[in-house]
Amino acid sequence: MSRYRYGRFHGGPDPLADPLDVGQAIEDLSDEILDGQPVAEALASLMRRGTDGRRGLDELRNRIQQRRRQLQKSGRLDGLLTDIAEMLEKAVELERSALFPDPSDDARFREAQLDNLPSEPSRAIPELANYEWRSPEAREVYEQIKERLRTDVMDQQFRQMSQSLGDMGSPEAQQAMKEMLGDLNDMLDKHRRGEDVSEDFDAFMDKHGDLFPNRPQTFEQLLDELARQAAAMQRLMDSLTPEQRQEMQGLMDAALGDLDLQSEMARLNDSLRALRPDLPWNGRRRMTGGDPMGLPDATQALAELSDLDALSEQLGQDYPGASLDDIDEEAVERALGRQAVDDVKALRAMQRELERQGYLVRKGDRLELTPKAVRRLGKAALNRVFSSLEATTRGNHEVRRTGAAGELTGSTRAWQFGDEEAIDVVRTVGNAVQRRVLLGEGSTRLLAEDFEVRETETRTRAAVALLVDQSFSMVMNDTWRPAKTTAMALHALASSAFPLDALEIIAFANLARVVAPHELPDLEASSIQGTNLQHALMLAGQFLDRHRDADQIVMVVTDGEPTAHLERDGGWWFDWPPSRETVASTVAEVDRMTARRIPISWFRLGDEHRLEVFLDDMARRNRGRVFAATGDQLGDYVVSDYVTSRRRSRR
Repeated sequence: MSRYRYGRFHGGPDPLADPLDVGQAIEDLSDEILDGQPVAEALASLMRRGTDGRRGLDELRNRIQQRRRQLQKSGRLDGLLTDIAEMLEKAVELERSALFPDPSDDARFREAQLDNLPSEPSRAIPELANYEWRSPEAREVYEQIKERLRTDVMDQQFRQMSQSLGDMGSPEAQQAMKEMLGDLNDMLDKHRRGEDVSEDFDAFMDKHGDLFPNRPQTFEQLLDELARQAAAMQRLMDSLTPEQRQEMQGLMDAALGDLDLQSEMARLNDSLRALRPDLPWNGRRRMTGGDPMGLPDATQALAELSDLDALSEQLGQDYPGASLDDIDEEAVERALGRQAVDDVKALRAMQRELERQGYLVRKGDRLELTPKAVRRLGKAALNRVFSSLEATTRGNHEVRRTGAAGELTGSTRAWQFGDEEAIDVVRTVGNAVQRRVLLGEGSTRLLAEDFEVRETETRTRAAVALLVDQSFSMVMNDTWRPAKTTAMALHALASSAFPLDALEIIAFANLARVVAPHELPDLEASSIQGTNLQHALMLAGQFLDRHRDADQIVMVVTDGEPTAHLERDGGWWFDWPPSRETVASTVAEVDRMTARRIPISWFRLGDEHRLEVFLDDMARRNRGRVFAATGDQLGDYVVSDYVTSRRRSRR
């Protein structure tokens, strides 16, 4: 019988995972949006910090920087030069030791040859090509030098090729490399002419695939890998001192000359530069590690550093037109692993789903919240306001009567004598059945304590005008964010709990204007001086005129006394301290509200004495109330006053 074992899915995102909660993403955007950030910037901020359990771009970028620092400390770029110089010195010393006991002229002649060797290994190694070694150990070290050069020079361009070929100096290996380079260059030339090379690539891999342990799957993948390595080699040369650069070039020429591959390698390098000019082909790198690195390891480190730099820029998203689609998934997987790719894909999916599910809409170059998103954002603001309210016993703030527009709240409570709400039959019978089962009674009997009633909320239609100070002082006093949060919370409360109410939000600075709900998230404080409360009260009066049959509520949030008013020609006038005309025009609008029998609730932010005196006078004149609120208390006060005013109007 077959047995199966099950474990965590590792091939990408979990196919059985719950769908993305993009509504939660909108709530996660609330802090930035309520701080005044445009929607696009708030979304970018969300992508940077992550959401729904996924790492954000900032965390991935930090890991990139950590990996980059590790690479820079991994070794020195001149490792090949150091190793070859040490090996050559060892070979010469072994040869001298073998010659010293020999008194012949031939031994002295050979010593003279060794004495006259150039100091640069790149020149000394070719001169020793025809030297007849007396010491077998010295000859072996010299052959190791040649093999090391052949291996490093080819492996820096074709990673791990030496593992496939074995002895790089053998006629079979040299012939295989010549054929491979010739076919590769022919294919690159054909691609440069704009011809299709898909069949050529398949034939190339069938013939030479064993020389590429990583087995590229497409021509573009092969081209990218070869170009990355070639560009890294050029940056390595740029990072060396002029003397080291000259020596390295000499050693490479010697190795390629030994393999008879100089022309084909030069042809390859020219094609790679032409086909991938976007790569960083030049530039110095500073490696601070103490251990010398071989040529393949050094070029691979530089190639990875270049990838990390490009990836860091992509993850930073700080350039014009930046998009998550710019992020190279293959580079992410090479640098950070598969899980990081899944995180990037999840962030992309979140962005797409926000638009597909109707939370965001693009209007030209602008990204805007839809009414659906504004409602969700308002709900988040309302939850924030309610989270700071003290918990109270259920029923203390409820009106226990069913009005003409009473609606079920979805909750039930134990029946009390005098209740007129409808009985919840299911909960009542369920309570009786549970009691019978627990007590082992023979039959089900209904007792008084079993009864539950379905709670309703009296829905008296109200017209609510919320006037929010939008003047620049709200930013200076750090009260703009709580004011905007309060406006969104009130809109959410009115539209959800009291859908029959009419709510109008009026923002006022040098002038006042009605703010549509979808404008609230992007609403910013004005940079123009002026607090035109008169104009705001006029607009509130026009709104209330359209709802004469409703309970009328006016609430004003401000941190400064009125300093602007409308003139007869329709223009506006600002003056500080407030002019007599500004004060008189504002008081006249307050008196009109008083004549309508509409008490105004004033929410005073800050402790400015002149504002305190002015609002106290207006409250006495209008029979309204003044709340001295801090930024943290504002939402509590406004929402509570709204609910209280509606109850008071029903009595």
